[in-house]
Amino acid sequence: MKFSYSLFVLAYLGHAAPVWASNLAKRDISSCPGYTITSKQSTAGGFTVNLELAGAPCNIYGNDILSLNLQVTFDTQNRLHLHIQDTDRKQYQIPGTIIPLNGGGGVSKDNSNLKFDYFQDTNTGFGFRIKRDDEVIFDTSGHSLIFEDQYIEVTSSLPSSANIYGIGEAPDYFRRDTNNTIKTLWNREAAGEFGKNSYGSHTIYMELRKDKFHGAYLHNSHGMDIVLANNTIQYRILGGTADFYFFNGPSALDVINQYTELVGRPYRVPYWSLGLHNCRYGYKDIYEVNEVIANYSKANIPLEAVWSDVDYMDNARGFTFDPVNYPLDEMQKQLEQLHAHNQKRVLIVHPAIQHNVSYAPYARGDQAGVFVKNLDGSEYITQVWPGYSVLPDWFAKNADSWWGGELTRFLSELSIDGLWIDMNEPSTFCTGSCGTGRPADEVPPYPWTIPPQSHRPLNTTNKLLVPPYSIHQALVELSDSTIETTAINAQGLAEYYTHNLYGYMHSKATYKFLTQYRPNVRPFLLSPTTFAGSGKYVSHWVGDNHSNFFDLHISIASMLDFGIFGIPMMGADICGFEDDTTEELCARWAEVGAFYPFARNHNAYGAIPQELYRWPSVAEASRRALGIRYALLPYIYTNLQLAVEKGWPLARALIFEFPGTSDAIDNDRQFLVGDSLLISPVITEGATSVDALFPQGIWYDWYTYSQIQGKNKNITLDAPLEHVNVHIRGGKILPAQVPALTTTDSRKNDFYLIVAADANNCSSGKLYYDDGETFTTDHRWIDLKYADNMLFINQIEGSYTISPPLTKILLLGVADVQTVVVNDSHVNGNITNINGASIIDELSIDLNKRTVVSFDF
Repeated sequence: MKFSYSLFVLAYLGHAAPVWASNLAKRDISSCPGYTITSKQSTAGGFTVNLELAGAPCNIYGNDILSLNLQVTFDTQNRLHLHIQDTDRKQYQIPGTIIPLNGGGGVSKDNSNLKFDYFQDTNTGFGFRIKRDDEVIFDTSGHSLIFEDQYIEVTSSLPSSANIYGIGEAPDYFRRDTNNTIKTLWNREAAGEFGKNSYGSHTIYMELRKDKFHGAYLHNSHGMDIVLANNTIQYRILGGTADFYFFNGPSALDVINQYTELVGRPYRVPYWSLGLHNCRYGYKDIYEVNEVIANYSKANIPLEAVWSDVDYMDNARGFTFDPVNYPLDEMQKQLEQLHAHNQKRVLIVHPAIQHNVSYAPYARGDQAGVFVKNLDGSEYITQVWPGYSVLPDWFAKNADSWWGGELTRFLSELSIDGLWIDMNEPSTFCTGSCGTGRPADEVPPYPWTIPPQSHRPLNTTNKLLVPPYSIHQALVELSDSTIETTAINAQGLAEYYTHNLYGYMHSKATYKFLTQYRPNVRPFLLSPTTFAGSGKYVSHWVGDNHSNFFDLHISIASMLDFGIFGIPMMGADICGFEDDTTEELCARWAEVGAFYPFARNHNAYGAIPQELYRWPSVAEASRRALGIRYALLPYIYTNLQLAVEKGWPLARALIFEFPGTSDAIDNDRQFLVGDSLLISPVITEGATSVDALFPQGIWYDWYTYSQIQGKNKNITLDAPLEHVNVHIRGGKILPAQVPALTTTDSRKNDFYLIVAADANNCSSGKLYYDDGETFTTDHRWIDLKYADNMLFINQIEGSYTISPPLTKILLLGVADVQTVVVNDSHVNGNITNINGASIIDELSIDLNKRTVVSFDF
């Protein structure tokens, strides 16, 4: 759950217009003079340029800064760092202690694949270009640099109808509309509001030109608009510096690799997190949760992890258990039973702490001085689920240890397997410090339970509350439904500067605690709020989506977005969170959700139940789709290891793998799992077929092994309600195991290989395997190749022992195999020929040894 408050916030605020709606006309920047170059100097890894304001200050949205310094560093062969900052270094920048960046070893400009060129224009002043070979990929020509204390504007030209991907978080189509799009980055709780700013902030984007990708990232925590219009990309930033990184690519995976090398690789998730998760806001007691667990088992639907929302808490206070409906002893019994059946338990925890001296977590935090303050030094008190609440200040020196102490006490009572840290935008129910001066034991009504209230008058004299330039965030003020921008952290900094870092720092603190509390156990951590580098610590989901086919569609685009953002473990609430689902929608969503990297069914308080066993068609659709997922766990896990090592996403847009296919440019209705598995779901109500794009090559139907000759065209496929179309890419080998109802039991079962031959009768793949639990585990990388009617299983590295044998090979596109030879010895395997495929069963091959399998006809 996030919370139903998001549906009522505009009513609560009296339908007041957002601030930006009244000052859109204030965009005449013709009086801004730009900057002129006063000196330049070469350095070992690049050079610096000093800039001075070229004329009278325009002060359009703040105070022009007169003197700037530009530094260019060639970090790596494929990454260029350009940083424009105020000479006096007074503007806020993200400390390296908060988000450490990998600067790279540095190369000479002659050894860089990216080139930097600067110039002085008579009309617009200083400008610069970034080049790849002879192509300019970022160009500020014709656009003045504006650099003020509360406003920075950098503009680059784009080709007509540019192919831009990334920038968010906001629900949107995967390919951004470059004619009139404003991406606003200001973290807030949001319920699937299309195109509007929501939980996280990510400036990274990729552009596809001439079948090659490149990328750019702005390292800045301030609120901002990134505007795509008039063949430009324009950054309008509420302060800080212009700290840019440019990535050469040239493939999409190269850009993501280069970006995550900078901000941090995704964390290593535990194997169990790849199973199906179930939750809802509104389970009345633990006994109802026990019924749900039993019903999944009865329906023969996999269930890996059981989650609870705030229902389990005592009056919504964190680190507590409802003594009547979720008594601790019953929770402990349930956990014991779950673990006995190889299942896991996850609970929600919020950062907001009830402001009450009799509540121990507050008393300890107050003593340690870890809560956000008002300007006068008093505690900032807002309203959240438990009533008037304070918020941890992650900049405070004792905050991490206090938070870890509360979690230690909590986990000592119930040793759950994963944590869901929620509402860390941070999200609140009022504007400003509404609890200041109120009795600690007072529990105010939730705002959606009372008549709509008028919004407070705008304090336009306070430029941190109402900055001169108002970004296009969805609410009236920046402070609405979150912490006020004038609140102060332990560094003496206002929330205005650091707001977008709050959830990142919360995630970092929680991950740090978990790795210390259980030193050699991989944590599983889910957070709604993310920033650049959050993938090092957390998984993510789209938040409070709606139960409709449009949000089902957009969930695919959001999943692909987060592959760019470096957070591959991503999903959406299956069947939708808000509103009532339908049988058809739930079945179709289960078919998509089975292939999300993070697969969880979850819905809102008051909505009808939507567990996957509720309807026969949904249960059957789930069994089929999840059966594929659980069979392909070794393939999925292998690809997630590539995410750990290279940042590569598990869920991929077709354009990532087929950049020369024009129909793939805006395709967010299909997706690939890894590079080998094509998912073509129904995302339209009432449809029983789907028009699926098949890029050039051979594709094999998962169920029948029949071939489709891809010609970069759409093909209409039958898709009855309980069926999702899945195809295997020719030229690829997918490792698999016989599926069970949990990941632990699946790991015990026999392996098999799906060998999908291409037009040259060749294919390749890899298998990565380890214990799936610890950091210090041994591992094993295996290289798989098929050519000349022989399968080669080669050991690349590692000493982890894979216990189950390889007992089956599905040789797709290769008919009429008669005999099989394993390492020069004939074997008596059972061979079946189906639709041009040869299925060899009853083998017993040790995956820990080099093996050659020959197929004779």
